[in-house]
Amino acid sequence: MKYRVALHKSEEGYSVSVPGLPGCWSQGGSEKEALENIREAVREYLSVVEDQLRGEDVREIEVTS
Repeated sequence: MKYRVALHKSEEGYSVSVPGLPGCWSQGGSEKEALENIREAVREYLSVVEDQLRGEDVREIEVTS
């Protein structure tokens, strides 16, 4: 699965967020490290969402542009 991320460079390194997953962000000293860290943050984020939905009546829909 692919997600768009927003990468921001600062004096301390890089911060990165996932606009499609509110509150999902990470950081790293380099761009490479920040992108590796956000991959793990997305996995953890989705795991929490999955736990929250357990037992709920959930459907999937397809959206085309």
